[in-house]
Amino acid sequence: MRKLVYYVATSIDGYIAGPGGEVDFYPVADDMAAHLNNEHPETIPTPVRERIGFDAPNKRFDTVVMGRGTYEPGLAEGYTSPYAHLRQYVVSGTIKSIDDPAVELVAGDPLELARRLKQEDGMDIYLCGGGNLAAQLLPEIDELIIKCYPVVAGAGIPAFHGVFSPTTFTLTGSRTFSNGTIVLTYSR
Repeated sequence: MRKLVYYVATSIDGYIAGPGGEVDFYPVADDMAAHLNNEHPETIPTPVRERIGFDAPNKRFDTVVMGRGTYEPGLAEGYTSPYAHLRQYVVSGTIKSIDDPAVELVAGDPLELARRLKQEDGMDIYLCGGGNLAAQLLPEIDELIIKCYPVVAGAGIPAFHGVFSPTTFTLTGSRTFSNGTIVLTYSR
């Protein structure tokens, strides 16, 4: 069965973005970028791939699921298909339509979507964000890959924003990079 994997960047205090969606406060390191690009090339958005001339086959994921808050920043920049190399689903009850046939809008239950996708043949499913959607999908998340950057945000969008629901995962891997970022892998 396919896994639903929440692959996400966080601050030390658990924020995936600032209050206005900012992510430019995360320190970048060449060794980390090289490792992550090699291990998870499909998580590089299509516009970035085009800009840097990055063309690598999918290794782990063939599908991406994201919420409105993750989809809309790219849309504001004119990108209707942010992960053209993946099957794309946007979960939102407020977006009325998406004018790109490569992106499927899901207005219904995200748990139902995740369960259906996990039953299909294929590679794993990349949960791209955000915190509201991750909290809703927590019962179906099989693995967490958390890039924990050495910065305290103080406020912003939490990695999981929902009801109190303690859920235990087991640490299965960790790696530290030159910028102090630790990539932690947890399995259910």
